[in-house]
Order: sequence, then C-alpha cells, then structure tokens
Amino acid sequence: MAIKSSTKKAVNSMNSEGKFGKDTYVKWYKDMLLIRRFEEKTGQLYIQQKFGGFCHLYIGQEAIVVGTASAVRPTDKHMTAYRDHAHPIALGTDPRVLMAELYGRTTGCSKGKGGSMHFFDKEKNFMGGHGIVGAQIPMGTGVAFAEQYNGTENVAIVSMGDGAVRQGALHETFNMAMIWKLPVIYIIENNNYAMGTSVERTTNVTDLSKIGLSYEMPSKIVNGMRPEDVHNAIEEAANRARRGDGPTLLDIRTYRYKGHSMSDPQKYRTKDEVTDWMEQDPIEHVLSVIKSNNWLSEKELSDINAWVKNEVDESVTFAENSPYPDASELYKDVYVQADYPFIKEY
Repeated sequence: MAIKSSTKKAVNSMNSEGKFGKDTYVKWYKDMLLIRRFEEKTGQLYIQQKFGGFCHLYIGQEAIVVGTASAVRPTDKHMTAYRDHAHPIALGTDPRVLMAELYGRTTGCSKGKGGSMHFFDKEKNFMGGHGIVGAQIPMGTGVAFAEQYNGTENVAIVSMGDGAVRQGALHETFNMAMIWKLPVIYIIENNNYAMGTSVERTTNVTDLSKIGLSYEMPSKIVNGMRPEDVHNAIEEAANRARRGDGPTLLDIRTYRYKGHSMSDPQKYRTKDEVTDWMEQDPIEHVLSVIKSNNWLSEKELSDINAWVKNEVDESVTFAENSPYPDASELYKDVYVQADYPFIKEY
C-alpha cells in the first residue's frame, strides 16, 4: 500500500538542530546505534531459536525513545506496549539484563519470567512493557495519578501503537486525565500499521492527534524520525504537565523497517515504501549532523561502533552463561503484600 502524501508531509523535520550541541548528538547516536544493533542481534538469535515467544523489534523507530529520554527527568515514569526493547536501553538499562530476559534467565530484568514483551526496570523508572493491547494506557495514567497524589513534579510517559488507540479504555482514560489534569504524556508511536492493517483502513481520521480534541487535550503531530523534534515536543508537554496543566497527546510519526513481529511476512506493504522511509533513517541523520560539525573523527566514530558491538556481544555471552529459573520460581512474585496507608480497615 502506498504512503499517502499527507503522511509523508507529516514527517518533515522542524529543522531544530541548532538548539542542540555535540554532547546531545553524540549520546543520541550512541544510544540509537546500540538499540539498532541490539535489535538486529535479537532478530538473528530468534531465528536461531535461542529463545521463543513473541518478539517485536524497534528498528527504525529509535528517534522516539532517545528524544524522549533526553527531554525528561530521571525521576519521570515510563510505560509502553510489547515493542519494548528500546525504551529501557534509552533510559540506561544494561543490555545484558535485557538479553538475559529474552533468554528466560534469572539474571534478566524480570527474572526471566517476562520475556520479550515484559521488560521492567524499577531503578530506571521503566514501569514495563505490556502484552495486552492498550492496557498500559489506563495503567500509566494511574501512575500519573499517584505522582499527583504524592505531590511530586514527576511526569508519566505512556507510549502506545496506532492500533491501541482503538481501545475503548483510551477514551475513558483521556476523559479522566483531563478532568483531573494528570501529569501524563500520551505518545502514539504511529508506524502506520496495526500489525498488518494500515491506519487508513481503520479510520477516516488519519491525523490521530485529533483524538484529543474532544477532550480539549493539547495534541500535535511530531516527526518521529528526528530526535530533535521528539525532544522539543516532549519537553513542551512535560513542562505543561509539571505546571499542573494536565496531559498532552502526541501523534509521533515513525516507521518500523521490520515486520510487526518476527513471524510477519509483510505482504501488506511494498519494498519501495520501506526504502522510502529508510531514506529518512534517524541514525544516519544524527551521524550526518555530527560529521558536518566535525564533532567526531573517523577514529572516534569507529570506536563507538566497536563499543556498541562489544556491548551487544557481551550481552549475549552474559545471557547464555546465566542460569534458568528454578521450578520454585513459579510460585514467587505472583502476589505482593503491601501496606497502603490511605486504605483503612473496616
């Protein structure tokens, strides 16, 4: 299916490169390259049947997570769907524990019990990937409510795919979030396909930012192939939330170069369409900015590539040398006893 001209136009850059300096671009480059190589290795290992289950790669969408991470505070909370490998990497999680989770080992970020779709890192305030489509929308909003209730200035960032916006829970949640002015940013990682169904086939309103209009929620389209644009939009939304002005909805236009999952034959789109989007590759864009400003030498760029390769290789070695969970782990972490001071016994 061909890309509509309106979709192409929506991903034009805002040309905001001048706001950011060397350190930011170098970090974006390193983080996006690490995510890309981690995902490529994950795909190879999956084909080799090193681990099973569902597996959804983030290749092509890296600018969203690095632009978000650079725009918010370490204390802010993040939650997403099951395409969740990139988010904790952007937030600083060690890729070793992520690879170990894919392998189902005890050293994994969810003790080997969650697998690809359920990464989690409490230390980095990554509240998890979630396998139920759209479930993270009300749950992430609950996190925002907790932050408001506790009087913090933290913001909850809730990411979802363009298919998840069809869930009824989204509308109930948006209504509640606006009434209570909750500190939450809703990100639609709009890669144009809900599994194999294009946005154009699910709605006559292809501008998904308009979903927020009926709730008077500030909403906009953002170029998801450029970390500069993502950073600016997230920063603006976060400042609004911290002021107590409530949520923002961002329709961030991006594209996944691979299938919905590893089992996707991708018959619903053409090779030309994929190639067209790959010409806007966020890693190549950031690299071109670095080179045009002479911020890194070829030796330094080569060193970054070597570092990334080593990180990915070590993550595989770590995972393969880690133990499987004992059978007794089936009965642990199912229920947790907690003391909530605001709940009274009757």
